[in-house]
Amino acid sequence: MNCVMNIDHRLPRAPRLAPRAPRLAPCALRLTHHPSAVTNLVTRHSPAAFTLVEVMIACGIFFMCVFAILALVSNTLRNARVLRATKVDPGMIAAQLSLTNKLFEGSESGDFGDLYPGCNWVSYDNEVMSNGLHQVDFTVRRRVGHEDVETHMSIFLFRPESPPGRLSGGHSR
Repeated sequence: MNCVMNIDHRLPRAPRLAPRAPRLAPCALRLTHHPSAVTNLVTRHSPAAFTLVEVMIACGIFFMCVFAILALVSNTLRNARVLRATKVDPGMIAAQLSLTNKLFEGSESGDFGDLYPGCNWVSYDNEVMSNGLHQVDFTVRRRVGHEDVETHMSIFLFRPESPPGRLSGGHSR
């Protein structure tokens, strides 16, 4: 069987150590078992693709990073949700009441308007001593789910310009 194959391999020249074998015609190469024919048909194998193990390790690292980022985002959103849930403090009402010069015994109530919808407050003013010392108790109620949550606070205010209360011979409202 006589096969002819056109091969144009241009390999870099190596230093000559031994006399060269006779060359065949450049346009045709006869496939024989001659040693010089085998050296001309050298194929090079280069790693042009990833192995399955390398791909699996890369996928594992990728998914660990993705799940770490998702956990971080989830915790950040949960913390933002907790910060958004505002708690109504009775100190806001106490601060407003402390600006007045006169206190009247009795109770008052109100709400917070659009600032805290669904929350209301009640204050109870009692004269503690006849010299104008008053104790004011505040209760703030808000609806959380199906439960009413109450917050309590008491303050003492000295207002000698206040009208006389029960202890100093006056009437309460």
